Amino acid sequence: MTMKHLLLAVSATALVASAASAETLRWARAGDSLTLDPHAQNEGPTHALAHQIMEPLIIRDMTGSMVPALATEWSPSEEDPNVWVFKLREGVTFHDGAAFDSEDVVFSINRAMTEDSDMKELLSSVKEVRAPDQYTVEIVTDGPNPIMANNLTNLFIMDKDWTEANGAVEVQDYEGGEDTFAAKNANGTGPYKLVSREPDVKTVLALNENYWGMDEFPMEVTEIIYTPIQNAATRVAALLSGEVDFIQDVPVQDLQRVAQADGLDVRTAPQNRVIFFGMNMGAEDLDNDNVDGKNPLADVRVRQAMSMAINRDAIKQVVMRGQSQPAGMIAPPFVNGWNQEMDSASKTDIAAAKALMEEAGYADGFSIQLDCPNDRYVNDEAICQAAVGMLAQIGVTVNLDAKPKAQHFPLISNGETDFYMLGWGVPTYDSEYIFNFLVHTRGDKYGSWNGTGYSNPELDAKIQGLASETDLPKRNEMINEIWQVVQEEQLYIPIHHQVLNWGMKSGIDSIVDPEDSPKFKYIAFK
Repeated sequence: MTMKHLLLAVSATALVASAASAETLRWARAGDSLTLDPHAQNEGPTHALAHQIMEPLIIRDMTGSMVPALATEWSPSEEDPNVWVFKLREGVTFHDGAAFDSEDVVFSINRAMTEDSDMKELLSSVKEVRAPDQYTVEIVTDGPNPIMANNLTNLFIMDKDWTEANGAVEVQDYEGGEDTFAAKNANGTGPYKLVSREPDVKTVLALNENYWGMDEFPMEVTEIIYTPIQNAATRVAALLSGEVDFIQDVPVQDLQRVAQADGLDVRTAPQNRVIFFGMNMGAEDLDNDNVDGKNPLADVRVRQAMSMAINRDAIKQVVMRGQSQPAGMIAPPFVNGWNQEMDSASKTDIAAAKALMEEAGYADGFSIQLDCPNDRYVNDEAICQAAVGMLAQIGVTVNLDAKPKAQHFPLISNGETDFYMLGWGVPTYDSEYIFNFLVHTRGDKYGSWNGTGYSNPELDAKIQGLASETDLPKRNEMINEIWQVVQEEQLYIPIHHQVLNWGMKSGIDSIVDPEDSPKFKYIAFK
């Protein structure tokens, strides 16, 4: 049974109680949303805030199940297998009172396919978006796309007229440092309206009393005060003192302290996310190493040696206090295409790693810079610090440069880093999403997060073929073949699958979302 069905079963009780138990919820996490432009950044905390204000056609509830949002029905057309048909919810209004209809959907999807959109890989197979009537949308794909609907759960719909009136038709060029009206303002159909926004300081949301789902969800949270608190100790102190009610990222060293505190709970679940290192193997020479005239990362033996030097079990026990699952591939177990044998493949072997380094001509090692975020993933900077010592064992001297994600991510998007940490969640629950963003050659419609410089036209063709392969066993075999190449080429160094630890007041009735994206319309109070 999905969360939505559970909520429907108790809706009468919840609605009776809602007036009495309606509350402000004070929410904190390490980092802020990067922008309010819903198509400018494909990033977890950015989507988490957007989900309160805006809506996609289809949403994943807090169990991970796909349920209706602005679309009530969706399926491939019976007449044409290259067309997906979406029936839209009627009677929905944006926060400014404007009516929602198919024109807004066509506009938003077309906007999300433009060059500066960070969502375009999800729509790479789309040829046309059309509206045969006010409440029907048809998405025409280049060949039948079996998972088109899966690609839309974080694809938010904007009001066409509002966007045009405010000069926000073009997607914000986030990597280029652009600031726009849509980056700071929002007019969605979601359960909460934007009241105020101070980036990296505080965002305040208020209940949308005209929300279409008022009778369908608990809607007991009537105000949200969202405060990013980067410092882990400060964040925990705010929860312990009652200054905030809910934090998404309890530091692993404080789990017992929070769990044992009166009136607080820690709720834990595996996350649909892998943490890994990327390496710039495509450049002829690197900017941030001490090897002149060539690129040590271009040699697969060096990449394999660096992976062998990482002791994932030590990171799990010492850095993560047991709160991680060592990984051998950059796909979480939730995802179609995940393979237990591949995921168990990464082994620590310093002797073998040194032998590979010598064979590649780097017996004396080399130095390189590692770029790492310090406010995005659980213990991100501490993981990078541990890796510095581990890589030193094979002669790789690492200079660590850790900075906030707002400065870190553009390094990857702009191709300005040689060695970097990244985490990747898979909202489609399918490997195609990973390949489109992280493996395919970087270009207009693919590879926007592929900072490795890796390019394989034959593999690109296979990746693109996944979008139109409806024979699912054949498609799964294609996925496995692509993974074999990714593993053999050591495109990335997988570290671990992340574990979520949400800390909250005991009176908050909520499960842990595997996407780490709380949707407060589902939350009630005990």
